[in-house]
Amino acid sequence: MKQILLSSLAVVLSFAAFAQDKYFSISGKIVSQKTQQPLAGASVFCQNTTKGTVSNNDGNFFLRLANGGYDLVVSYTGYETNVVRISNADKQKDSIKIELKEQDKAMTEVVVAGSAEVADGWEKYGQFFLANFIGTTPNADSCTIENKSVVKFYFYKKRNKLKVKSTENIVITNNALGYKIKYQLDSFVYDYNTRISSYTGYPLFEELTGSPEQQKIWKRNRYRTYIGSRLHFMRCWYDSTLKDEGYQIEMLDAADNNKASVLEDPYDPAIYSVDSGDVELNIKGRIRVNYKNQVPDKKYLAINKFPATAKVQISALDIVDGFIIEENGYFYEQSEVTNIGYWAWKKLAELLPYDYNTEP
Repeated sequence: MKQILLSSLAVVLSFAAFAQDKYFSISGKIVSQKTQQPLAGASVFCQNTTKGTVSNNDGNFFLRLANGGYDLVVSYTGYETNVVRISNADKQKDSIKIELKEQDKAMTEVVVAGSAEVADGWEKYGQFFLANFIGTTPNADSCTIENKSVVKFYFYKKRNKLKVKSTENIVITNNALGYKIKYQLDSFVYDYNTRISSYTGYPLFEELTGSPEQQKIWKRNRYRTYIGSRLHFMRCWYDSTLKDEGYQIEMLDAADNNKASVLEDPYDPAIYSVDSGDVELNIKGRIRVNYKNQVPDKKYLAINKFPATAKVQISALDIVDGFIIEENGYFYEQSEVTNIGYWAWKKLAELLPYDYNTEP
């Protein structure tokens, strides 16, 4: 009996160690850069996840996360937002100190004084903003901005640009995927000269509560949204499962994007290397990503006047100078990788958090 009990204990301990290996903890302290005094009640969250907290009276915080990489976003009223890249490979993840810099009030007053705010912004630009921020996919029809009054529109005639900012987090309810998203929008910019839109910000997800039937629908919709997504693609490249999961990569000619050659071995050591659990990709230029396991949405084909019989989802990435993928599909530098094609069509309504898991 004693031997059986010891064997059972060994199994339990092994399982606990295995489970722990999938997660890591991060803790730290939020202080004022100027006074070094702790900031209580600071918002601390990993952007594009469901993981967030607030600092306690001593400025301390604690988060438990699935292995991978994250942008840790720290904000406090009257201070500039600080973003820190973290991962389970960080040696100092148990005791980080984050200093927040006070906002320049003088600069804020200048911006207000020279404001180009459009008084009836929602009437003039609301639908345009929703189409370029939330998207025009089927899921977008099930998304609602709960606090439109915090969204402000600015139009600059000389530069022919539209800029959108928010006075506080934009709250979006996505009833298709079962999430409430608090989006800290830095800015949304549309250039009418180039017809290019861009936006930066930090989303925090919260799972909606619903009936068992609703939960089943959300689970199914999330999976349909996930397969073929950029998040799915990054995880597959990390795991070396691109071909098995239905992906094919082509390198496009720098001088003529109509010329392409299949990247036969996406794990060639010349471009693919592993360092401390991260995958480093030494690749740049434009690559085309073909996903064969799901047909393109009919709405996308109609908008772009593509054949309704198209069977492959085609996206592309413009890569400045390589990037690094972490275990959960997070990659950096994200500002140096631009979506084109199918992935560019999929905006906030199709966004899934980095801690999304296909397992039950």
